[in-house]
Amino acid sequence: MLHHISFGVSNIERSAAFYDAALAPLGYSRVWEDLRPGEADQAVGYGIAGGGDKFAIKLCPEGQSSPGRGFHLAFASMSRRAVAKFHEAAIAHGGIDNGSPGLRAHYGPHYFAAFVVDPDGHHIEAVFNSPD
Repeated sequence: MLHHISFGVSNIERSAAFYDAALAPLGYSRVWEDLRPGEADQAVGYGIAGGGDKFAIKLCPEGQSSPGRGFHLAFASMSRRAVAKFHEAAIAHGGIDNGSPGLRAHYGPHYFAAFVVDPDGHHIEAVFNSPD
């Protein structure tokens, strides 16, 4: 159903460093960028190498980058280990722990996830929902 999604961020360099690190364990990387220091409308897109972006961050004016209450985005992972590495990298790059890696049986018997709040307050998750 979704083609792509974008988050507004208050500091494009900080957020790009955060998402470069957090998404790498999940197999996602920067697939395009429009960075022009000091200018408006800068952005970075992420996806699978060689493909288009499915997720982008865009520089927004101060105070306009925070997400709405109750919104979160879950990134698909290829393994439980990648979920744990996502969480570790996100925390190391300015994220706030919002749920350590582990099974979430209330979502399903194989739902393994970790939750983080990014530097702009966006709630993100990495999930692997398959038997080992």
